[in-house]
Amino acid sequence: MSGLQRIGRWIGEHLILAAGLLVLVYMFVPIAVVMLMSFNDNSESRNVYAFRGFTWHNWTNMCQPDGMCEAVVRSIGIGLAATLVATILGTLASFALVRHDFRGRSAMNTIIFLPMASPEIVMGSSLLALFVSFGFGGKLGLVTIFIAHVMFCLSFVIVTVKARLAGLDGNLEQAAMDLYANEATTFWRITFPLVFPGIAAAALLSFSLSFDDFIITNLNAGQTVTFPMYVWGVSQRGVPMQVNVIGTIMFLISLTIVVGN
Repeated sequence: MSGLQRIGRWIGEHLILAAGLLVLVYMFVPIAVVMLMSFNDNSESRNVYAFRGFTWHNWTNMCQPDGMCEAVVRSIGIGLAATLVATILGTLASFALVRHDFRGRSAMNTIIFLPMASPEIVMGSSLLALFVSFGFGGKLGLVTIFIAHVMFCLSFVIVTVKARLAGLDGNLEQAAMDLYANEATTFWRITFPLVFPGIAAAALLSFSLSFDDFIITNLNAGQTVTFPMYVWGVSQRGVPMQVNVIGTIMFLISLTIVVGN
């Protein structure tokens, strides 16, 4: 085998690995920039990407910009509440769609994808029209944000948990029943532990979508300000470096949860 052939073979064997590494680098470069900017001493410049010097001030004074910490706490609270409700309802719906045959099942499977496929501006304006028609036009706030987040998180939960249920080996449940386990014992000892990774993944996805959402939230928030809305508002005057601190903390928490599982 000639030298060119060996080089060509080596490139062919490592091309996919190299492409994967390049994609990972491309994805993590913006996160690295956010983490770097969280130590940036650049409070007086509107150019938030100009690194003026290293400082711990942004980390030790995370709540210095008025209203930012309140917006973060508000977004976390809404995200946790919406995640809890959407995960419970979505898991129950997934079991119904996978384990039971009923009239309209195929139509339901199609309808579930509509919130995921629809642009957020369509989803947000539709929910706003719904709230106004029910008399919530002057009462937009935490309740309407919570309902809106549950609505769009529900589809992601159902799709994620359904994928886990579809790959579940039914023989394991049958074996448990053959060993004299009743339905409740089989569910909690066999089915639920096997499905739990899918449920946990759906919950993490729901919280991420809820915490990060801006368009749907902005249309249904009224005077309530969440963290994405706060960032959009202050960006007109210059984004404070503490925003990068919050982004870094949320990334590290997410990374810890993923690595820990």
